[in-house]
Parts: sequence; structure tokens; C-alpha cells
Amino acid sequence: MAKRIAIVEDEAAIRDNYAAAFEREGYSVDAYDSRRPAMQAFDTRLPDLVVIDINLRDDVEGGFELCRELRARAAELPIIFLTARDSEFDAVSGLRLGADDYLTKDISLPHLMARIAALFRRLDAMQQPQAADSRLTRGDLAIDTDRMTVHWQDQPVGLTLTEFWLVHAMARYPGHVKNRQQLMDAAQAVLDDNTITSHVKRIRRKFIAIDPEFDSIETVYGMGYRWLQ
Repeated sequence: MAKRIAIVEDEAAIRDNYAAAFEREGYSVDAYDSRRPAMQAFDTRLPDLVVIDINLRDDVEGGFELCRELRARAAELPIIFLTARDSEFDAVSGLRLGADDYLTKDISLPHLMARIAALFRRLDAMQQPQAADSRLTRGDLAIDTDRMTVHWQDQPVGLTLTEFWLVHAMARYPGHVKNRQQLMDAAQAVLDDNTITSHVKRIRRKFIAIDPEFDSIETVYGMGYRWLQ
């Protein structure tokens, strides 16, 4: 069955252009021009991936609110911002709300399709039968790739799809520095440096919310990151 992508974009020409491009790649597409009809549809059925603009008609921050609502409903649902707003503040805000990626509309269609395909590869990998080593324990950290759960000190850590695989990539080989390319490869993601940095900061905050003394992710400046336990 074809993967279903929902695109929430208020400009009809842009919305139709992306919808047609997704359909050429074999995806099913649902398109919405604002947050309200999108959420009404999502109440009935969630898509496999959501592409969201920030400005939605008169709702200047509507995309951010939609992301917040979707993330509260489904921690693992892939969410991509695709917007004309290219400020670092907006990108960080989107990632802090739980988006898996933040792209600007000057991205080429092949590059956009590569980012979407990478997210779907990770979803497909998670749905495959897991081997006996699907559980990973590193001190206070417990990862279950079968159930896609992470616990710290027996407390669940709510991670997005991208965050989950970044933590797994680091914790799998504690003490080893993982550069950004290695993290992208392990997570089957196509992310730029700023996006990875924002994800790692968000991951740290989630662990610190459970344990204020959490310090297991070390930044090795100019090289990458490593898990210390």
C-alpha cells in the first residue's frame, strides 16, 4: 500500500505542485489549506508523514501549533516543515516542537524526495521483525528498538523518530565519537549541521527533565558527539 503524505499549505499553486510531485513518486496525497480542516481529517485517520508550512492563511503561527498538536498525539509520526521562513529562530522553534526536519522552499524536489524517503526507510526498518539484540542497556539508559522506546532511570523518554535513532547511534558504541555524517548514516537521515545540533540540544533537554544531572552526551567540538556511559 502506498505511503500517505499530508501536505498543509495555504498557497494553492505551491500545494498542488508538491502534491503532484509526491504522487509522481508513488505516494498517496491529502492536501489541506489550513490547520482546522487538516486536524479534522487527522481525527479520523493519521497519515504516514506530514509536510507543514508555518504561515497558514491568517494563522501566522498555525504550522507550529499544528506540529505541537500532532506531536502530542503521535510521538513517532514523521513531521517536516517546508516553509519560506528561513531564520534560524524559526528552524530551532520547529525542531523544539518535535519536527523531524525543517526545510525551506528553495530546496530542490530531488533533495526533498530524498529527505522524505529517508524518513520512510526508518519507519519501515522499525516495522521489520527485530533480532534478539533489539534491547540495548547502557547504565541508566534502556533502548528497545522493537517497541521504539527509550527509558532513563526507568522513566520513559518521549523521543521523535529522528531523536530515537540519534540516541541509538550514539549509545550503541559508548565512548566513540560519532561525527555528523555517521549520525546521519545511522539514522538514515539527510540532515544539515544546524539541524543535528538542534536535535541533540532537544534530546539533552528531554533527559535533563527526568534527571537534572544528566551528562551522558558529550559534544566533542569540531568532531561530533559521544555517549559517555
